[in-house]
Amino acid sequence: MSQEQEAIIENIRWNESGLLPAVVQDARTLEVLMFAYMNPESLRLSLESGQTWFWSRSRSELWHKGGTSGNTQAITSIHYDCDSDTLLVKVVPEGPACHTGENTCFYREIPLTGQAAAAPQRTASADEGRFAVLGELERVIAERETERPEGAYTTYLFDKGVDKILKKVGEEASETIIAAKNKDNAELRLEVSDLIYHLLVLLQERKLPLDEILDELSARHERPRRD
Repeated sequence: MSQEQEAIIENIRWNESGLLPAVVQDARTLEVLMFAYMNPESLRLSLESGQTWFWSRSRSELWHKGGTSGNTQAITSIHYDCDSDTLLVKVVPEGPACHTGENTCFYREIPLTGQAAAAPQRTASADEGRFAVLGELERVIAERETERPEGAYTTYLFDKGVDKILKKVGEEASETIIAAKNKDNAELRLEVSDLIYHLLVLLQERKLPLDEILDELSARHERPRRD
């Protein structure tokens, strides 16, 4: 634990029971997965291990998410709010978050009526707009890895493992080069689409969120150019 981390933990506004609500969000899809509580020790364990730990109020003990089921959550970031009394934990989940087997604990919806049921307005969020299909494709690929539906090509790739995925990335990159050299934009469109899909499969296999790639591109764009 660094001194900075310890200082933040000391300054967080723990409630009268020494707990803090923690909202867990999928770093790839931005879907809210679950809600739990942390105490200082579980937060320290989360920071040290890189996986989520919580405090069980019903059992009065620490619990490692996925410690029994294997459905662990690899932490990509932890934020605390402006009042220092709530945590937002972004993770890459290994399997469903809910004990029911659902990807998220918030899988049930209360029907709305009248004006409350108005269609939501589209916004320029990270998962909408021109590149919404990438976020959706990333989500579907993550589901395929977890559920492994029989007969699906993505299931086949994950079953064969990283070497097969890498081979396909190489093949699609080569075919993209050939299409570009042939000045065939129709073929280039198809090959680039295949390449992007296989790259997303590779990122999922390596548990590297697409958001981290976008962050890296953004950081490069913001760096001052050297002439």
